[in-house]
Amino acid sequence: MGYRKLGRTSSQRKAMLRDLTTDLIINERIVTTQTRAKEISRTTEKMVTLGKRGDLHARRLAAAYVRDEVANITEDDDAVVVQSALQKLFSDIAPRYKERNGGYTRILKTAPRRGDAAPMVIIELV
Repeated sequence: MGYRKLGRTSSQRKAMLRDLTTDLIINERIVTTQTRAKEISRTTEKMVTLGKRGDLHARRLAAAYVRDEVANITEDDDAVVVQSALQKLFSDIAPRYKERNGGYTRILKTAPRRGDAAPMVIIELV
């Protein structure tokens, strides 16, 4: 089997993975369950690889997957600069891994979740 179903229908699973991948790109570190983190790791690594390619086709492929959310807001003199998650992926994250051939995420185990004792982890960009 190539992937985990995570107890959801395919449309729910795809939406959840898109959301979590976008959150990981924006925040660079999130706390989630271990099985979700392993799946997020796969999709995030693909997005960073597309970011490293950097051409128009890679940008459009990434734009089809990453949600259109605001990643950063800065003030530059009188102008307000709004950076989306896709722009952050291509301008900030991908250049960091130019010399790296994979392994862009790290999964660190933490304490089990209080309610159902699900194994919790921190997934972050290396």
